[in-house]
Amino acid sequence: MEEIVKKWEEILSYLKNEYAITDVSYDSWIKPLELFQIEDNKLYLTYGGEQSTMTLGYVTRKYATPLKVTIAEITGIQFDEILVISQENAKQINREKNVVSINMEETSSFEANKKMGNSSINPKFTFDNFVVGRNNRFAQTAALAVAESPGEFYNPLYIYGGPGLGKTHLMQAIGNYIGKQNPNTHILYVTSEEFTNEVIENMRTNNNASAMQRFRDKYRTVDVLMVDDIQFIIGKEATQEEFFHTFNALHAMGKQIVISSDKPPKDMETLDDRFKSRFDMGLMADIGYPDYETRMAILSKKIEEKDFNLDESIRKYIAENIQSNIREIEGALNKLIAFSRLEKIDITMEIAERELQNFISPNISREITPQLIIEVVSEHFNLTVDQMASKNRSSNVARPRQIAMYLCNTMTDSSLQAIGLLLGGRDHSTIIHGANKIGEEIEKDESTRNLVETIKKKINPN
Repeated sequence: MEEIVKKWEEILSYLKNEYAITDVSYDSWIKPLELFQIEDNKLYLTYGGEQSTMTLGYVTRKYATPLKVTIAEITGIQFDEILVISQENAKQINREKNVVSINMEETSSFEANKKMGNSSINPKFTFDNFVVGRNNRFAQTAALAVAESPGEFYNPLYIYGGPGLGKTHLMQAIGNYIGKQNPNTHILYVTSEEFTNEVIENMRTNNNASAMQRFRDKYRTVDVLMVDDIQFIIGKEATQEEFFHTFNALHAMGKQIVISSDKPPKDMETLDDRFKSRFDMGLMADIGYPDYETRMAILSKKIEEKDFNLDESIRKYIAENIQSNIREIEGALNKLIAFSRLEKIDITMEIAERELQNFISPNISREITPQLIIEVVSEHFNLTVDQMASKNRSSNVARPRQIAMYLCNTMTDSSLQAIGLLLGGRDHSTIIHGANKIGEEIEKDESTRNLVETIKKKINPN
């Protein structure tokens, strides 16, 4: 046992080199693994990253066997099985059984467009420069899993969210990653508009049958098909029919399909049920609005990329006031950079407020979203958003969390599942319980009623 502990860092390093695991994959899947216990000749590992069942299952399927082989080669110890479990399950095991966890304290800590097939994929969109926050962690994890093993696990991958939140970045990051790892892979990225235009153009040609056959050969012989903004094909009968048969052909051959949209299939009222059922065959991954910490991280990343200096107070001003999407944050930054370089002066708060007045309009009521509510509640109780999403059950955290549940449930149309995801992956029954508890207190207790009304005015001052 001691040998595995002592050689754990060597084992991981050997695994990375022997199986040609990229830096981003290593940091996402391998580095967060920690030794937990050995029982019945099974090695149990905990995973320190995203704690979803999807992620744990993927890490186990993808890396358990290579890890088992690597351990055997370096230490000579043969395990029947390697299992990756959540940190919560590990705590539960320790509570229920008198087992000895492996002590890791004495070990070291884990230390111009590019053409692919017939599509243009922007090389600047990678996983390395995608800023991960609570609003997009699940989607990023799913996208990376697809990029590592196209066609194997989540097919199709359906990414949805509002405009400017990073859907296109993630899709093209998949393409760039696959293209780098497997240069011979035929990857095709198109927008639904491009797909539609090709269908119309080929149908209008004199030799219609021949043109449509070329179109089908183009789309049905790829290894990876990515279609951005799929919602725009709704109502276009000929386009829908071509996409339906293209989807079926590729899926039957085990080819990877990645789709993006502004909403989940169930919210597309005029979408045929046959499309909904096929999209449901894979994995749905949503991207929400970035919280304050993520907006600040994105802004800092963009500033670094553009080699520009911007005072911390101005960064906070932008992050606090532009909450809708990443595209607007980048647009605001670009405007300040252009002004600074044209006028040859540094940006002050006065200049920022004046130049960004078209981006930041304090008098216009902001969209009320669960993310906004959680941020306001956190600020009111001097908590961080991460504390609100944590497992902490102390009253000074649990009560604000329940108030957030109540306000999200009563002030937005978001589903209980979506609210639960923003609050640390809690299930719908927990959200209902928390919301009902605060609702009952409001009816009985005037101080609670006043408290909630105060927070509501902060959320929506108008």
